[in-house]
Amino acid sequence: MSTHAKNALVTVAPVWFITGCSTGFGLELARQAIGHGYRTVVTARDPSKLEGFGMTDNVLVLDLDVTRAEQVAAAVDAAQARFGHIDVLVNNAGIGYFAAIEEGEEAQVRKMFDVNVFGMTRMIQAVLPGMRQRRSGYIVNVSSLAGLRGMPALGQYCATKFAVEGLSESLRQEVEELGIQVMVVEPSGFRTDWAGRSAHESAHQIDDYVATAGHVRRQIRADSGQQPGDPVLAVKALVAAVASGHPPHHLLLGNHALTVRWPSSATCTRLSRRAKAWRAPPTSPSRNMWQPPDLPGS
Repeated sequence: MSTHAKNALVTVAPVWFITGCSTGFGLELARQAIGHGYRTVVTARDPSKLEGFGMTDNVLVLDLDVTRAEQVAAAVDAAQARFGHIDVLVNNAGIGYFAAIEEGEEAQVRKMFDVNVFGMTRMIQAVLPGMRQRRSGYIVNVSSLAGLRGMPALGQYCATKFAVEGLSESLRQEVEELGIQVMVVEPSGFRTDWAGRSAHESAHQIDDYVATAGHVRRQIRADSGQQPGDPVLAVKALVAAVASGHPPHHLLLGNHALTVRWPSSATCTRLSRRAKAWRAPPTSPSRNMWQPPDLPGS
């Protein structure tokens, strides 16, 4: 292949496929991906939430409920038909639920697992065949600090995010040698709608848990929209990590993620140390299609 042909290839904008773009990280990620000139597939369960994104040559807007297998398959087929392939899958779609374990309503918990775990799995299974064929790709799974440590009122939510962590760890070991990289994102408190109208809570609340689960639930609701973390900076860090060409296995976001008192675990200590040490190195000219933005604070 000629040098001119190689340069033409690396300057083609990558294709990002993002789930859950109606609010929060997904919305900001769609904005930044489009702003960087990436070819971007913007999806959400409620199409009315995507009216701000116009269809262009570089932007494909799709309705997608990750709990519906037929919609997942149709969305991935549409993205590949438009752009030829998918470079980056960001599994951002997710919901929360607040309840002490004893208070948890099975229907609500199952719904949360269907979105946070099975929906993510559906997306990965749909995208992997193309990535394996190309021997290239990035899978970004949005987890949480709640995927690394249990908290009152968040037991069932933590269970879904612990599942995301375990699945991602196993997936990484299966696909890295095929040229596919997996990164888990673990945000702390950011100003998104996760703790607002996007999250449900148990209708039945037990007095004995007022000081534990009840206290945490009230605190989370009161802090909604006032969390210290800026989602714009968080998304810049996420994009920079992928754009570097060698993202970390775990990307902890927010000051609280680095200062929280972890359980006495060598694994958590190692994660915190790696997160603090990781910095996106300068991008080489041969990878200018992935030129990252500046990291927050750099």
